[in-house]
Amino acid sequence: MDILQLIDRLEELFNDAKALPFTHNVVVDEDKMLELIDQMRIAIPEEVKKAQQVMAQRDRVMAQAQEEANRTLQLSREKADQLVQKDMIAQEAQRRADQIISQARSEADATRADADNYVVDTLMQLQEQIAKLSNQVSNGILMVQEEQMRKETGNVSEKIEG
Repeated sequence: MDILQLIDRLEELFNDAKALPFTHNVVVDEDKMLELIDQMRIAIPEEVKKAQQVMAQRDRVMAQAQEEANRTLQLSREKADQLVQKDMIAQEAQRRADQIISQARSEADATRADADNYVVDTLMQLQEQIAKLSNQVSNGILMVQEEQMRKETGNVSEKIEG
């Protein structure tokens, strides 16, 4: 299940929870809460796997860009070598080869920069999602613990009065 769907289910659980009078606290179904937490524990590694896939995709794009740049450089060198052999156009050939090499390097650098930006954006989105989820889970745990403490305090006072 998608992590965002689990977050939506967690939110629904809190929205459906019964409010305690005169407090900001609610009573949550413990089994449902724990089940959601378990599902989140399973889903988060999937999100991490997705991030790793994005990074692998970035590496592939960079490798392809490098390979293309190398091919372009090789073609440029071969063309330059052929042109240099002709005396009249040797200087023009060198200038054109340098231009092609420069262009290939610029294109490779631009492709690398685009791939890096894509990875950074994706990882930042994932980090935000994980931070929101962590905050919601922490709040849920705290609420359940507070409820348990109230129940225990209530049971102790009933025993003392009884």
